[in-house]
Amino acid sequence: MMIEIPGPDGTAEAWLARPDDSAEHPGVLFFIDAIGLRPRIHEMADRIASWGYVVLAPNIFYREGTAAETSPTGDLRLPGEREKFFATVGPRIGSLTTERVTADNASYLAALRAQDGVSAGPVGVTGYCMGARLAIRAAGAHPAEVGAVGGFHGGGLATDAPDSPHLSLATARAEFVFGHADNDPSMDPEAVERLGRALKDAGLTAANEVYAGAPHGYSMSDTSMYDEAACERHFTTLRALFARAL
Repeated sequence: MMIEIPGPDGTAEAWLARPDDSAEHPGVLFFIDAIGLRPRIHEMADRIASWGYVVLAPNIFYREGTAAETSPTGDLRLPGEREKFFATVGPRIGSLTTERVTADNASYLAALRAQDGVSAGPVGVTGYCMGARLAIRAAGAHPAEVGAVGGFHGGGLATDAPDSPHLSLATARAEFVFGHADNDPSMDPEAVERLGRALKDAGLTAANEVYAGAPHGYSMSDTSMYDEAACERHFTTLRALFARAL
């Protein structure tokens, strides 16, 4: 169901999914991709919740508009529609500065903890495309809270920038799994290697894999980039991670 949660600069909508029982379960924070908080995200969060987790997926673009206003109205499975949509989203992606992300993540974790039925132990985080960057930053800023992180077809995770997301790994304590898209210019082999070195240097338990043949955005079945085999592989990997670490 859709709920509202407090953010540093206003109220954010969020999709909340939970198991169909009254027991307590670990919490999971779900960071969406740049396409928005939409039915495909609801489906994915619901599936993770069915494994035994309370899942919160915030509208990370709440400063720019509602979930409906920041999600596409066209069918991104049709030729050219995904590219046309992405030509319009650059400014809102750029508006999520490191400072804003840091403040937002603290609010999102607090909102997750405040939900009924969330157990007191470590939480999991999963992020997609640009959401993988947010997931890494959450783990680095909240090492005592975040016990497991999944990042899938992420871009810009390990750059030369002084505030590159991968630098946050130095203070993280979570177990990580990364499933990179193949031949992805936003996460090329050099960046994957740089990320792997940062994980190793931080002494973290991690998998840092490229999914052969999988395009950027492979988990999103409402776009032309969907790859069923890679998507199912990611779900299997994420489920095993959460079972181990949470």
